[in-house]
Amino acid sequence: MGMESLTIAMISDVFFGNGANERLVSRLHEAKNAGADLVVLPEIACNAWSPSTRTLQDKDAEELGGQRCTMQSKAAKEVGVGLIGAAILQEGTQRYNTCLFWDENGLLLGTYQKHHIPEEEGFWETSHYSQGTEGFPVFAFHGFTIGIQICSDMNRPQGSHILGASGADVIVGPRSTECATYDRWRPVWIANALTTGCFVCSVNRPSPENGVLIGGPSIAISPNGEVLVESCDAITLFRVR
Repeated sequence: MGMESLTIAMISDVFFGNGANERLVSRLHEAKNAGADLVVLPEIACNAWSPSTRTLQDKDAEELGGQRCTMQSKAAKEVGVGLIGAAILQEGTQRYNTCLFWDENGLLLGTYQKHHIPEEEGFWETSHYSQGTEGFPVFAFHGFTIGIQICSDMNRPQGSHILGASGADVIVGPRSTECATYDRWRPVWIANALTTGCFVCSVNRPSPENGVLIGGPSIAISPNGEVLVESCDAITLFRVR
């Protein structure tokens, strides 16, 4: 049986290096204690922002079930909360920027691969992973249907429209963008909500990395275009009914 409402927490934080697992579990506990049923992390939040350069490193990617995947699955299960995290997944000779949807038992509900891959200063992403090939799935979670778009996917409305037509109630958008571009993204999210009839939310990596001026608020918008919440807090919550 589904719930009458779903509380989603957007966590603007990253989890790599020493103590990553402990910090992730702590953040998930914070979100769960604040009432969250589902937590969304930023774009590839368990990696450093490697696309700051064109340099490809083997350690940035893993197969499904690798170290970062396992960390996220175990954290979701330990805390008892749904989690949309991510990893750069290696599949044969290809690598994909991939969201991973874990339920509160740490079971993988499915994955979504980023489709629109930039190649520009600070975001040399085609040097690190390929365009997604698995389409635009939706995921059932506690009586709601969730769709995912990763960062630049949201600036191309077709994917969001496919998700809306597939019955999505909510479209979540992990991202990594610069503060200077936020005002150009904001009307796109509002338009996507209005034209799909979905709740739309996006959560950013929190701060500059390796010279790339990453940062900017988390935001959630209702299907009528109302901005429900807009915050630079580490944890930002909103409710879907």
